Order: sequence, then C-alpha cells, then structure tokens
Amino acid sequence: MLRRMALGLALLVPGTLSAQEGSIAYTHVVRLGVEIPAEVRPRLEARPRNREAGPGMSSTERVSDVILIFSPSESLQKPVPPVAREGGPPAGIAGERAGMAARPRRGSASRLDRETIGEAYVQYDEGTIVESREFLGRTFLIEDERPAYQWRLSGEQAEFLGYLVQKATAQQGSSAIEAWFTPQIPIPGGPASYGGLPGMILAVSVDQGQEQYTATAVALTGVAEGVIVKPTEGERVTRERYEQIVAEKLEELRTVGSDRP
Repeated sequence: MLRRMALGLALLVPGTLSAQEGSIAYTHVVRLGVEIPAEVRPRLEARPRNREAGPGMSSTERVSDVILIFSPSESLQKPVPPVAREGGPPAGIAGERAGMAARPRRGSASRLDRETIGEAYVQYDEGTIVESREFLGRTFLIEDERPAYQWRLSGEQAEFLGYLVQKATAQQGSSAIEAWFTPQIPIPGGPASYGGLPGMILAVSVDQGQEQYTATAVALTGVAEGVIVKPTEGERVTRERYEQIVAEKLEELRTVGSDRP
C-alpha cells in the first residue's frame, strides 16, 4: 500500500538518473459484473448485493499480471501467463478463486467485461503507441499517437515499494484517473497507455478503482537488445475504426439484453 510521507521529492538520491531501464511487474484488476449460476444463488441470497448488479448478478474482479520492460526511449507491456496456485484454481476471476462458478455475464454491455489488452508498445520520443487488444474474440492491432493526459500534480506524496511517489490526476473523456509516479525512475512511462509524467507510474486507478494497475516489483537491470519490440499480430485498424467497432458491438449487446424477459 502507498504510505503517505511529508518528505519532499526534491530529496532524491544521486543515483536517480541512472535508473532508466529495467522491468516492472504490475497486477491489473478490472471490476466487472458476472452472472451467478442458478445453482449457487441460494448461498448468496443472504449477502448484500452490489447496487449496480441486477438480479442474479454480483460484482467481482478479473485479475491478471503484466510486465513492463522499459528503456529511456521505449517500453513494452506484456501479459504474464496465469499460473495455478498450489491447492487452488488458477488466478483469474475473483469469484472463481472463492469457489464460486462465476462467469462474465451474457449480453454484458460493459467494455471492461469484454475487452483485454494484449501487448502495448510505446515510443516515448515519437509519442506513439502500438497495442493489441482482444474484443469479443477478435484481436486487433492499433497504431496511434499516445494519449496526451492533462495531468495535474497534487503535491501529495507517499512511499511505495521503497520509492518516493507523487500523486497526479487527470480527466480523460468521462474517466477520472489517479496515478502515483516516481521521479526516481525518470522515464515518462507506465502501464498500458498511461504516462507523460516526470517519472515512471507505479500505480493507476481509473474511476475510483473500476480499473487498477499496481506495481508489485521493480527491477532496474539492463534490457537485452531485441526484447522491446512492437506487437505484430491482429487485424490492423485505426483507433477511430476500433472505437467504432466497439461502440457498435456494445450497442448490439445492449439491444439483445433489453429484449430478454
């Protein structure tokens, strides 16, 4: 957890400027709605229901691990394959880890329920991003300018994973974003498309935790040549075309869901 401090970020160690390449492991959490099979609903009736969940629904999480490999000029985020835990099921839906046969709800019109980021390559100097995304079983490859977040520095500081971090906030469309970055790693990077701050982002929360990236380990070691490469698999589309496809498919799901008795 972030530990708030009264220390100034100006008191950085002299070795800060050498911390310009390595890797960061993040946990990615997405809160989503799941459909609860009829056979397990009686066990849940006594529990409070999330206000946003409908009949037979419950709010839970999709949890995954990613790794960000970075240099002074570029970075690549890759998913980490899930590993079965000893004596339990693989990491994944939080409800499944608790022994509940939860599944993403049918006809869900939530984008977070249906979209998964594969790899994300960022070129800092050029301000570009190439990412693969899976949406409703299709894989897309999108090359575009990196989002320009209008960050506001709050001056609020903390300690996280042994690094001094500072809070920044931004509004991107309808989403409220909170990020914690460290100037001790002077790279304008972060998980997914997040970045553009005077230091690496170690934690991001979107819409009060609807989506979160939280660093779990930092390794400031050399990066082998050829490790940071652009993703190449997927149907090539522009960002505009991809957003159009997503909007159309989500509207179809809403329509199908509203037709159900």
